[in-house]
Amino acid sequence: MKMVASSKLHHAQQMIEDMLPYENLLEHILKTFLASEADAQSVYSEPRPVKRVGLVVFASNSSLCGGFNANIIKLMQQAISEYEHLGKENIVIYPVGRKVAEKVAKLGFKAAGDFTALADKPNSAECIRIATELGFLFRTGELDHIELIYHHFKSAGSQVLTRKIFYPIDLESELTDEHDRDLTSVVATKKSQEYLKKHHREAEREEEKVKPLNDNFIVEPDMETVLGVLIPKLAHLSLYTALLDSNASEHAARMVAMQTATDNADELLRDLNLQYNKSRQQAITSELLDIVGGTVNN
Repeated sequence: MKMVASSKLHHAQQMIEDMLPYENLLEHILKTFLASEADAQSVYSEPRPVKRVGLVVFASNSSLCGGFNANIIKLMQQAISEYEHLGKENIVIYPVGRKVAEKVAKLGFKAAGDFTALADKPNSAECIRIATELGFLFRTGELDHIELIYHHFKSAGSQVLTRKIFYPIDLESELTDEHDRDLTSVVATKKSQEYLKKHHREAEREEEKVKPLNDNFIVEPDMETVLGVLIPKLAHLSLYTALLDSNASEHAARMVAMQTATDNADELLRDLNLQYNKSRQQAITSELLDIVGGTVNN
């Protein structure tokens, strides 16, 4: 199972690596544009009083992946507790993965749909459909606040629980988001963690040298058209990125869990083997004492 998870993790890392540069740069450009242009106003970036909340929660369909699902469910329950004053009918949950869907049903919440297939096979078309639906609900006032709850994949040995604001667009997150990842290895070792820390420090030093993006934008054909195209595209990519993050984190967690299980089994075998040898030696010693005692008596 570890080998299978390792192979799937490599494939998931490749999918993230192919998509991530475009998504990161689009998010940086759009958020910088919205923050720097006074005329760049959009219904998607304007906060409003929260009366109805949407949560998109990413988990897995199967188990044997350590605390992956338990941690996500715990974070989801924490988010629900923050909005429980709104009432269960005003909390809409999109459960991606069978484990979280079962928990949502157990808690008495109504799921917004069946997304179990999406957890095993990430599909950009389905993500576009969900993002379009969420955008429509937010634009029409059916939802006032939407969050994504998932594991952010940093490396094979590090997956960070994340709550990310989907709508309204969080402009401040561009200054605090961590985009550092180790997509070159599927080995969850101390060495890989040291590489990630070193890479993060080098990125920070490099960021100090880089000049900020020019905030003098020329908009063609007009502001409304540009925002009407870029904001939905960013929403689609953000949702797809969260799905790929969760998928890669699941495989990494399962790989580590299977390695831990193997190590525990090996340790148990060593303990049992030692116990068997002690019992065997004790039996031999007892037999020898019986033979010696019988000889002396004769």
